Amino acid sequence: MQPGITLDAAYWQQRYATSQTAWDTGAVTPPLQDYFAQLGAPDARRVLIPGAGRAYEAEYLHHAGYPNIFVAEVAAAPLQDLLQRVPDFPPSHLLQQDFFQLPATPPYDMIVEQTFFCALDPSLRPAYARQCAHLLRPGGTLVGLLFDTTFSQPGPPFGGSREEYRAYFEPYFKFVHFETATNSIGPRQGRELFICLRKK
Repeated sequence: MQPGITLDAAYWQQRYATSQTAWDTGAVTPPLQDYFAQLGAPDARRVLIPGAGRAYEAEYLHHAGYPNIFVAEVAAAPLQDLLQRVPDFPPSHLLQQDFFQLPATPPYDMIVEQTFFCALDPSLRPAYARQCAHLLRPGGTLVGLLFDTTFSQPGPPFGGSREEYRAYFEPYFKFVHFETATNSIGPRQGRELFICLRKK
């Protein structure tokens, strides 16, 4: 990370204001879309998408008929963008809050990870795994994508390896799936892990 940078709400708001959003794919990515498609008929499960950015995953699940999709994001701009795209998205489900301060009551059934973990200061990774477990009900699922690569430029994004990640999650989760994604978008091909972890 570049010296003097604090990855706070002001930092991320500025990134959106200046269109420095290279992580933004403009749509739900194929690995997550395929996972969502096999979930079956929509139900009342509580789904949290932390650090969601413009939250294309929330948009997809909302349009699919899931009523309890929650988006957590410290910057206001991407939440406003989601409401402009999806005017009937429940405003009370937009949580402009720090992920690490979110309450665990009621618990969530699923947490969706998409470019939030890689945007955090790496020193927060153990706390991220712990907070995911804290927010999920027993048997709840953490699903999403993690970069299995290193980056030449100072982060964010910050890369890492599956061995590193496994150490963070093993205390709290059973590993259902933890393999290289087979249908990543072009620039990320072969560089992402698709994870599906179940809370112990």
